[in-house]
Amino acid sequence: MSSKDWLEKDYYAALGVDRSASSDQIKKAYRKLARELHPDHNPGNPEAEDRFKSVSEAYDVLSDERRRKEYDEMRSLFGSGSFRRNARSAGQPGGFPFDVSDLFGAGAQPQPGAGDRRFGGAGFSDLFGSIFSGGNAGRARGPARGRDVEAEVVLDFGDAVRGVTLPLSLRAPGVCDTCHGDGAKPGTRPRACPECHGAGVVTRNQGSFSFSEPCRECQGVGTVVEEKCPECLGTGGVTKTRTLNVRFPAGVSDGQRIRLAGRGEPGERGGPAGDLFVLVKVRPDELFGRNGADLTLTVPITFAEAVLGTDLRVPTMDGAVTLRVPPGTPSGRTLRARGKGVARRDGEPGDLLVTVEVTVPGRLSAEARETLEAFAAQTPGADREHLDARVRRFS
Repeated sequence: MSSKDWLEKDYYAALGVDRSASSDQIKKAYRKLARELHPDHNPGNPEAEDRFKSVSEAYDVLSDERRRKEYDEMRSLFGSGSFRRNARSAGQPGGFPFDVSDLFGAGAQPQPGAGDRRFGGAGFSDLFGSIFSGGNAGRARGPARGRDVEAEVVLDFGDAVRGVTLPLSLRAPGVCDTCHGDGAKPGTRPRACPECHGAGVVTRNQGSFSFSEPCRECQGVGTVVEEKCPECLGTGGVTKTRTLNVRFPAGVSDGQRIRLAGRGEPGERGGPAGDLFVLVKVRPDELFGRNGADLTLTVPITFAEAVLGTDLRVPTMDGAVTLRVPPGTPSGRTLRARGKGVARRDGEPGDLLVTVEVTVPGRLSAEARETLEAFAAQTPGADREHLDARVRRFS
């Protein structure tokens, strides 16, 4: 995701929330949209897939307090017209004294594995905070945090309930092992940019008005590479495959997003790594369903078992239990096996909810039919007086 995206995209609109929305409101809006737009629920729908990506991108920024603050600052700065007013005060006809696209380059994207190298890894608010200062062009650029990484894992139902540790293979940008990130051929070193003298930015004067912008010679890095590393071709980063052992806690649910701090892309110049966010998808089970911390199960019983009662042996996720079906149990009644559900965050398990359904045989032998007719003759009829009263109105 480039800084230019932050200018062009309204992440609040993408999630359908106000700018003043709380973290919980943002999370709730994301989860609702992610469920509705997920490709598994919209096969062959490219529009839903694009919206799902936009919603995920918006949530990545707005769920991180630091990144949300930078995004708000940047959008507020452009939306307020402060640049336009400053330009006018300097005798400019209005708008920017330069093309905003010059800051990025037409269609430019960050180099793989190198963050926003054109800005020296600085955040967008850091960059524009110095445009009109005139005195910060040569300030040292500090370490830059690595980008966050997204991944998706599909778990079996049982693994999600019990918890599991799985190896997760990721292909993501990382520091080049050959040049150790400086982009230069082994045995050589980058040299200070002759245009900006290593500052990464240059200052231009417009009469009484001055502003700083990223150096176009080195694209804001401050150094130039004369002999490029043969592995990364001078970028300092390569795409690597790495394997992580990820622990999914017991009770993880479908659509849950797990954050692994510091397991994303490595930072620049010794900066901290980004985070890894793993979206969990859970395969349905052929027997069990799930409602929060409770497991659900539907069990058929015969008419005789419902009338006379019975002891019902049912499976759980880790064995079997016996439930007592009381005499006279109607179809649809739910029985509860306590503690046989899914572990909650506090460690206490939910319950297994067993719904019984009375089955009706499609065929009867002559003897069974005769017996059933005799039974029906001796059994009181169902109480339908409240229905009969309504029927009589139309008679």
